Amino acid sequence: MMSAFCFALMNLFVRLSGDLPPMQKSFFRNAVALVFAIIVLLRSEDKFHFNHKNLPQLIARASFGTIGILCNYYAIDHLVLSDASMLNKLSPFFAIIVSYFYLKEKITPFQASAVFIAFIGALCIIKPGLSSLNTVPALIGALGGLGAGSAYTMVRKLSLNGERGPFIVFFFSAFSCLVCVPYLLFAYHPMTLMQLIFLLLAGLSAAGGQFSITAAYSNAPAREISVFDYSQIVFAALLGFVFLQQIPDILSVIGYIIICGTSIVMFFYNQKH
Repeated sequence: MMSAFCFALMNLFVRLSGDLPPMQKSFFRNAVALVFAIIVLLRSEDKFHFNHKNLPQLIARASFGTIGILCNYYAIDHLVLSDASMLNKLSPFFAIIVSYFYLKEKITPFQASAVFIAFIGALCIIKPGLSSLNTVPALIGALGGLGAGSAYTMVRKLSLNGERGPFIVFFFSAFSCLVCVPYLLFAYHPMTLMQLIFLLLAGLSAAGGQFSITAAYSNAPAREISVFDYSQIVFAALLGFVFLQQIPDILSVIGYIIICGTSIVMFFYNQKH
């Protein structure tokens, strides 16, 4: 839940940083995480050593993760904060689909039903055809969820291959920063001191979220704790209301209930089986 709060806080700071390109926001967010990852690796025994056979999966994880962040930041700038957070939380359902094709993990009829129901919930938030002003950013937000779900699948593959968590974070953060550098060189948007502070706070919040979620998954299996990650939607809705005066519409609330409800049912199903 600490991780969920940190990520909700990150989204708020990204929104408060104002009208800046997602590339620029992503660079500063990942630069802070990169510094934290370097410090952790320097304090470890193996430093920056990694298994070179894992390089394709590391690149894939970093690529999908970067796409996920850029799409999520675009959605944050154009949607209600809780809507953008909820669309990003489609990632566990996308991870089930990607794992089926990439890791050859079987999808049970129950999981297939859960993915379908979650998709219906997403449609309530996306509201296709009702307003192009919201539909396009919402579709991009859903694409961000797909990117995140694909990235998590690669993290699972890397973990099965014995790769260290801090190095995965380091590689992803460094890769994402490098991708953004050419854009910054040719299309940098001048920032006020306040905007820079908000982006650095977003980076600190993201680092807090990464370390919290890593600690959580180190002490309990995913099936027992993943459901608590959906508390981010509650935090996002509260922060959006208090700081941005945002109130989700009724269709979005129905979408939240469908997706969160499906995740809770999956949680109890996994506990039982």
